[in-house]
Amino acid sequence: MEQVRLQKFLAEAGVASRRKSEELILAGKVAVNGNVVTELGTKVNPDTDKVTFNGQIVESSEKKVYILLNKPIGYVTTASDQFNRDTVLDLVKIRERVVPCGRLDMYTSGALILTNDGDFVYKITHPKHEITKTYTVTLKGIVTNEEVQSLRNGVEIDDDGTPYKTKKAQVKILKTDLEKDISRLEIVIHEGKNRQVRKMCEAVGRKVLALHRSKIGDIGVKDIELGKWRFLKDYEIQKLLK
Repeated sequence: MEQVRLQKFLAEAGVASRRKSEELILAGKVAVNGNVVTELGTKVNPDTDKVTFNGQIVESSEKKVYILLNKPIGYVTTASDQFNRDTVLDLVKIRERVVPCGRLDMYTSGALILTNDGDFVYKITHPKHEITKTYTVTLKGIVTNEEVQSLRNGVEIDDDGTPYKTKKAQVKILKTDLEKDISRLEIVIHEGKNRQVRKMCEAVGRKVLALHRSKIGDIGVKDIELGKWRFLKDYEIQKLLK
């Protein structure tokens, strides 16, 4: 097999996206034939070179898998966790090594895609592709029309210490319950800022009681039990890549 760039090899092996793999190389976490490599231009021969990540051998993965998981609350979206918390990979027991496409926080349930195709991860998580994510959010109190309009127009949130105004969103009221003093909204966004929907709701003065991502693009998890998963169909993969 011909030589390929190290970050491309790592991405195709499902270690991380190509961009994230570059960060791992620069951080000195990748070795080739026993030697730590920090040069992004490094090339490897997948047939003859021994590549390790954090001391574990990385094997070239020819079979690409794409999984849709209905994530339950209580699982972190990471390959490994320093606090030994349950991760989404504990729910997906397959031979291939997969990584999550994007994140859902520990207290958010719903649609999450996992794959060993690093290029796919990059393509569907990059902001320029504007893949929509649909959330159902339960809020404390009875939401007002003014608050809904603010969410639609964009609100200012904290993005890792930097003020950021969210893009326009689709927002509709699904239910209000005066007796329980709660509101339920459907919010559709195409951005992926950390904890964005929670921060948007907090920006209009509402506390989030429950948050569930029901769809990524047009692909939903209504027919998948919490904690269960299925393989994506070919046409679903192609729709996400368009």
